Amino acid sequence: MDVSFFWQGLAIGFSIAAPVGPIGVLCIRRTLAAGMPVGFVSGLGAALADAIYGAMAAFGLTALTNLLVSQQMWLRVVGGLYLCYLGVKTFIAKPAGKPADVKAGSLAGAFVSTLFLTLTNPATIVSFIGVFAGFGLGTGVGSYGTAGLMVAGVFLGSAFWWLLLSGGVGYWRERFDAGKLTWVNRFSGAVILAFGLVALFAPKQ
Repeated sequence: MDVSFFWQGLAIGFSIAAPVGPIGVLCIRRTLAAGMPVGFVSGLGAALADAIYGAMAAFGLTALTNLLVSQQMWLRVVGGLYLCYLGVKTFIAKPAGKPADVKAGSLAGAFVSTLFLTLTNPATIVSFIGVFAGFGLGTGVGSYGTAGLMVAGVFLGSAFWWLLLSGGVGYWRERFDAGKLTWVNRFSGAVILAFGLVALFAPKQ
C-alpha cells in the first residue's frame, strides 16, 4: 500500500476546498454570527461531500459518476434554489444581541446544509475527475486500500482548510459589532444569492 496516495489525497482535498465559493462565504458568515464551532462544522459537511465524490473518482465508480453528470441540470436547479433561499434568509437576518448557545441541533443543521449543497453541485465530481487525471491517477487508483487512503486524505485536506478558515475568521469575530454583522449578513446574502442565480441560469456546460 503506497502511503504517498494519502498525501496526494490531502493535497487534492485542500486545493478543491480552498477556492472561496458559496460554501466558503456561508462558513465565514456563520463563524462571525455563531462562532468558530458552527463555521467549522459547516465546512465539515462540505469535506464529507468532497470525500464522497473523491471516493467515486478513486474507486472508479463510472456508472454512478455518469448518472450524476447526466442529471446535472436537476441537481443545479435544486442546489440553486436552495442557495437562493439561503441568500435571502441571510440577507434579511438580524444579528443576535448576544452570542447564542451552540446546540447539537444547530451544529447538525449547519453540517447537513453544506453537505447537501456540495452534493448537489455536479461540478464537484467533474473537478475530482479532472484533478485525479492531472495527478496521473485516471478514474481508479488500484487496490481498495490505496483508494481508501486517498479518500481519507481528501477528507482531511478539505477539513484542514475549513479549520484554517473558521479559525482565522473566528479570531477576528470579537471585532464585529451588531452594525458590522448586519453588513456582513447583507453582503454574504447577496453573494450566496448570486451563486444561486448563476447555478439556475448559467448556460449548461
